[in-house]
Amino acid sequence: MTTSGFWSGRRVFVTGHTGFKGSWLCLWLERLGAQVTGFALEAPTQPSLFEEAGLARSIAHVTGDVRNAAAVRDAMKRAEPEIVFHLAAQSLVRQSYTDPVETFATNVMGTVHVLDAARQVAGVRAVINVTSDKCYENLETGRAYVEADTLGGHDPYSNSKACSELVTMAYRQSFFTRAGDSSNTVGIASARAGNVIGGGDWAVDRLVPDLLRAFDRGAAAVVRRPHSVRPWQHVLEPLAGYLALAERLHAQPARYSGAWNFGPRAGDMRPVVDIAAALTSALGAGAAFVVQPEAGAPHEAGLLMLDASKARNDLGWDSALKLDEALVWIAEWHRARQRGASVRDITLDQIARYELKIGISDIQASASAVK
Repeated sequence: MTTSGFWSGRRVFVTGHTGFKGSWLCLWLERLGAQVTGFALEAPTQPSLFEEAGLARSIAHVTGDVRNAAAVRDAMKRAEPEIVFHLAAQSLVRQSYTDPVETFATNVMGTVHVLDAARQVAGVRAVINVTSDKCYENLETGRAYVEADTLGGHDPYSNSKACSELVTMAYRQSFFTRAGDSSNTVGIASARAGNVIGGGDWAVDRLVPDLLRAFDRGAAAVVRRPHSVRPWQHVLEPLAGYLALAERLHAQPARYSGAWNFGPRAGDMRPVVDIAAALTSALGAGAAFVVQPEAGAPHEAGLLMLDASKARNDLGWDSALKLDEALVWIAEWHRARQRGASVRDITLDQIARYELKIGISDIQASASAVK
C-alpha cells in the first residue's frame, strides 16, 4: 500500500470525524499511516459512512461535544497530536434557521474550545480550522471571492462560519504568532472549501444526498433551486488541499498560517440543474428529477464562487477531477454500495485512484520542498 513518509506515524486529532467529510479524511489519514484520534458526537446520519466503514474500530474514537471545553481539552491532551483538523460543525444552512443558538454554539464556541485546547498541548505544530465558502459577505456580483474579501453571512450558518474565521484570526494573532517573529512553532490556518460532494453523504437538505435518496425510492428527485450556482467539488479535492496545507504549516508555520480557499476551476461552478442532470445520467436507468421551485423558503444565496488561486500558486494544489467525472465517481460509489460491496473498500479504492491522479508524492513534496 502506498503511504506518505510525512504522515506515517504522525499523531493527528480530527474533530467531526463521524461526519461525511471527517470520515473520508480519517480513512485517508489511516491509509497514509497516521495515528488518528477522532473527537465528535455520534454519527449525525443513518446510515453513516463512519459506521459502515468501521472507523470506530480502526482509529481512536472519542465521543464528545466541541461545545464542552473541558472534554475537548482532555481528549486533546490524551492524544498529544502534532496536527489538528477541526471539522466539527453544524453544517446545514436550513438547520441553522431552525436552531440558530445550537449553530452558533457549535461553530463559534466549538472553534474557541479547539483552539484553546491546542495552545495548551505542547506538541501541536499545526491546526487547520475547516470553515466554508459561505463565510464571505456574498453580494452575488459574479466575482469569485478571494481570501482577503470581507467576511459576513446572511443566514446563521454562514454568519457563524465568518465568526469562526474571526476567532481563528484572533487566536493566531494573540497566542500563536507575534508580529515580526518568524520563530513561532505552531501554524494556524483556516480552510474555506466549496460545496463538497461524494459517496457516503446522507445529510438532509443537501442536493446530492437528496437526489440519491429519491433515486433509491424509485422516485423523481425534486430540485427546488435549479439556477443556484455553487463551487462544486469532490470531497477528495479539498482534503488533498488540507493535507498539503498541514504539511506546509508543520514545516514553515509563520509562512503558511492564514486563510486558504479550496475550490474548483471556473467551469465547475455550475447551476444546480446541471448537477442533477449529470448525476441522473451517471446513475442510468431509473434515475430522474423534476424542477419544482420552492415558494417562501428561507434565504439561500443564488450565486457563490470561490477563487483558489492562492492555493494553486503557493501550495501547488489543484483540482484533479472535473465535475462530471466527480459525479461519475459518486454514482459508482453508490451503485457499488447498493450491490453490497464493502463501504470501506469502495471508499479506500477511490482514495487510491485519486492518489494516482495527483501523484501521492505531490503531497509528500509539499513538506519536503520547504525544509
